[in-house]
Amino acid sequence: MGAFLAMEEGYLEKLNHVERKKHLQKIKIVRHLYVKGARSNADICNRFSISSPTSMALLNELMAEGLVEKQGRGESVGGRKPELYGLRNNSLFVLSIEMEKFSTRMAIFDGTNNNITGTHTFPVNLSKDLGAVEELYQYANSLVLSAGIDADKLMGIGLSMPGLVSSREGDSYTYLLTGQDKTPLQDLLALKFDKPVYIQNDVKSITLAEYRFGAAQGKRDVLVLTLDWGIGLGIILDGKLRLGASGFAGEFGHIPFIENGVLCHCGKRGCLETVASGSALARMAREGLQAGQDTLLKALSGQESEKIEPQAIIQAAHEGDQYAINILAETGRNLGKGIAMLIQLFNPELIIIGGKMAEARQYLTTPIQQSINTYCMTQLRERTEIALSKLGAQAGILGPVATVMERIFEHRMESTK
Repeated sequence: MGAFLAMEEGYLEKLNHVERKKHLQKIKIVRHLYVKGARSNADICNRFSISSPTSMALLNELMAEGLVEKQGRGESVGGRKPELYGLRNNSLFVLSIEMEKFSTRMAIFDGTNNNITGTHTFPVNLSKDLGAVEELYQYANSLVLSAGIDADKLMGIGLSMPGLVSSREGDSYTYLLTGQDKTPLQDLLALKFDKPVYIQNDVKSITLAEYRFGAAQGKRDVLVLTLDWGIGLGIILDGKLRLGASGFAGEFGHIPFIENGVLCHCGKRGCLETVASGSALARMAREGLQAGQDTLLKALSGQESEKIEPQAIIQAAHEGDQYAINILAETGRNLGKGIAMLIQLFNPELIIIGGKMAEARQYLTTPIQQSINTYCMTQLRERTEIALSKLGAQAGILGPVATVMERIFEHRMESTK
C-alpha cells in the first residue's frame, strides 16, 4: 500500500513495461471507484476495455494492498447479483485547506469524501509574504495528529486561495509570493509538508467541487459563478476544467461593462464588478442611506453603515425591505446582462450561482433571468438552466479535495507512461 499511495522516489523506475502498465491500470481503477463509488467487475471491464480475469487480478491486488474491499452486491440483470468493489474506509485521506483573506478553514476527508474531522477555522491571514506558511503547517500538523490517522495514508494536500493562481505552474501571483526564490509556491509547500500539495484558485476549486459533488455532476458544459464581494467564474467545457494559457481564465468580473464607470480595485473603470457584485451592492446601500432612503438599513449606526456587508442587505430584502429588494434587482439585472454574454459565448447546459450573494435567492435570480431573456438569443437561453448551488458554503472546503483527487491521479498516470 505504501508504494501505491506514496509513490516513493525511484519506485516507477524499478518497474518493467508490464509492471508499469499494471500500475497505471490500478490507478485508473482507484480513480474510477473514487469518482463513481462501488462498482462491479463487469463495470470495470467495460469502462477500461480489459478482460474479466485481468480486472479481477487487479482488484485482488488492490484488496491485498488495503485500498479496495468488497461492498455487498449490486442489482441483478438476469443472473446472480454481482459483487461490488469500492474504496476501503480509512484507506486514504486528503487534507483540505481553504484560505480566505482573514481566516483559513481545514478538514480531513477520507476516500469516500466523508469529512472525518469536521471543518476547523484558524486565524491564518493571507498576505503577499510567506509568513503564513509556518502557521499553516503547524495548524495542519495539529489537525492530522488529533485525527489519529496514519500519516502514510495522507495522499495529498489541496489548498485553495483567492487571486491569480496558476495551478499548471503551481504558483500564486497575488498572495504568498516566493519573491527572489524561483521555486513555485506549490513545491515549497510540498517540501514543508513532505506530501504532494496542489494549489488552485478558489473559484476554480469551487467549480471542481460542483462538478464532482454538486449540481454539475454528470454535466459536460457548465459555468459556475461565485458572487461575494467580487465575481468569479469557473468554466467546465467538454467535461474538463478550463484554465487558459496562463491559468487565469475566468476573470469575468473585470470585463469592461460601463463606459467611464466607477473605479474598480483592479485599477480599471467600469468593470462588471462595479455594478453587479457584493461590493457594488454595499456601495449602492451606502449611497441610498446618505440620500435619506426609507429602509430598514437606517437602523444601522453610522459606523456600521460605512462597513455595511451584502448579508445585511440580503437579510433586509428577506424581511420585505423595498429599497434592499430594488438594489438587489439592479445588481441582478446587470449580472444577467453579463451572463447573457457568457451564454452566447459558451452555450452551457447549466450555470450554477454560488457564494454568499446567492443567499438572496429569487431577489437575484429573477432579475438575472429577466436580463437573460432580454439580451440572449432564444435558441441558446432556452437550453441553459440557471440554478443556485446545492453545496453552499461546503463547496469551498470540498474544492481542494476534488483538486487533489483530480491532479494526483493525473500526475501518477503521466509518471507511469
